[in-house]
Amino acid sequence: MRDRAKNRIDARKRRRIHTRKVVTGTAVRPRLSVRRSHKAIYAQMIDDVTGNTLLAADSVRIDGGDVPKELSGKCASAYQVGRLIAEAAKAKGIDSAVFDRSGYLYHGRVAALAKGARDGGLKF
Repeated sequence: MRDRAKNRIDARKRRRIHTRKVVTGTAVRPRLSVRRSHKAIYAQMIDDVTGNTLLAADSVRIDGGDVPKELSGKCASAYQVGRLIAEAAKAKGIDSAVFDRSGYLYHGRVAALAKGARDGGLKF
């Protein structure tokens, strides 16, 4: 059992490294990086040229809000995080980003965060 979990984590790390070779963010079009844990989801916009984090949002400090009816639970909070980071990016004058899913499958919470960011006006 332990080996199966370790292999799954190692595979995600390999996918993340391969993706990061291609995906880079700039000040004009930063990288929207996603991090998942069992309880929360985190997103940050990063300028890879300078190495600075421009914006960050997470589901730990989220209040209730408008979410689509098909989303519930953790996916609903991920959608809200996407909307929150898109609104903060618009306030800073950022309208497009490069999406970095960090080796996670584009499904469930990661897809809900991306949908929230798109609905918030961010393009990627």
